[in-house]
Parts: sequence; structure tokens; C-alpha cells
Amino acid sequence: MSNIRVLVVEDEAIAAAAHAAYVGRLPGFELAGTAPDGQSALRLLSEFTAAGNPVELVLLDMNLPDLHGLDIARRMRSAGILADIIAITAVRELAIVRSAVAIGVVQYLIKPFTYATFADKLASYQQFRQQLAGPQGGYGKAGASQTDVDQAFASLRAPSELPLPKGLSGSTLASVQEFMKLQQGAVSATEVMDALGMSRVTARRYLEYLADAGTVSRTARYGTPGRPENEYRWSVR
Repeated sequence: MSNIRVLVVEDEAIAAAAHAAYVGRLPGFELAGTAPDGQSALRLLSEFTAAGNPVELVLLDMNLPDLHGLDIARRMRSAGILADIIAITAVRELAIVRSAVAIGVVQYLIKPFTYATFADKLASYQQFRQQLAGPQGGYGKAGASQTDVDQAFASLRAPSELPLPKGLSGSTLASVQEFMKLQQGAVSATEVMDALGMSRVTARRYLEYLADAGTVSRTARYGTPGRPENEYRWSVR
């Protein structure tokens, strides 16, 4: 799969430079350019598309000197520019968030944020694209199953964005996540139980929660006595 071409749209020069540098540090992403305002962003998007080298992801500030981010997104769609959008903004009004989702913003990143948070968001987006990729790595997989679609959209959500079921704790979830990140291959609930000193049922509940969030992948492990056991692999790299 080729690098994801990214346009940073940000009017604050220091923030724009930081976001551009962040993109440059992430494997699988390529900085296409930066734009200080909405009109410049729309012009660059059109030029890249006309040249046959379109931008695939826009990191879009909502409050720009000339246009609101929602207006830019609407104009992009009207012009046939289908790049995905991650809103990067200090705006917290729920009405704006709902409008952003309605016009195709795939993720929302609230300022200020750390590089680690930025990297996690883009890694989730990258996984989303990979899960919907065709056999040749093209975006837009044909014949996707319901499971394919569910797992792809789940990958856009961080575990912290899903409510913890009753009986699960944030601290234990963090321990399970850290353990899973360190594993080179897939592990079962029994192996998590042995490593972290919890019951198999508890380990399985945390693993299933992470699988539903798209943070770990879940497959059946065959070749063991009795019924096949699920195994789990950290999927955000």
C-alpha cells in the first residue's frame, strides 16, 4: 500500500510546522503540503487532483481566517474531492462535532494534543484504510463483508471512546493494552491470564472489548484439543 498523501490546513505557522513534522515522522504517510487558509487549501487540493496525484487525507483546522472548516469540507465534496478529513481544532461544541461527522469528517482531534495522541489517531485511520483496501492495496475494497466493514469503522475509535462495560477498570485495561503491544504474535485469553494474574474469563472480557474497539484483531486458533479458542493480536502499529 502506497503512502497516504496528507495536506495540513492550519493558519498558525508554528502549529502547521509541528503537524507537518508529525506527519513526516509517521511511516506510511507523506506530506503533500500545507495551507494557511481555506482558499489555499481548496486550490491545492484541486491542483493535486488535476495532476493525478490527489491528497488522500486532510488535517483540517476548523477556525481559519477566511472559511470555516465545515465550509471547506462542503466545498471539497461539491468539487468531487473525496479526501478523508481529520478535524484538528480547539472547537468543542457538540453541534459542530455533529455537523463535521455529517459531512464526512472521520476523526476529531482536540487541541492541544501530544505527538503520541496524534500518532494514535493517524494509526487508527491507517488501519481503517488498510481494512478496506482491495487485493492490490487500492482504497475501496469490493465485496467487503459486514465483519470487514464493522472492523474498519471500529478501528477509527480509540478504546477510550467506547464506554467501559460494568466490571472493567481503566487501569486493568491499560495493563492489558501494554501487554498486547509487546507481543510479537497472537495470544489467547489463557496466555493473558497467566501473564497478568487474572482469571481467564476476565482476560477474555478485556480482549473482547479491545477487539470491538478495533485495537486488537480476533481470529480463531485451531489445532488445540476441544473447541477452537480465539487469539488476539495488537493491530495498531
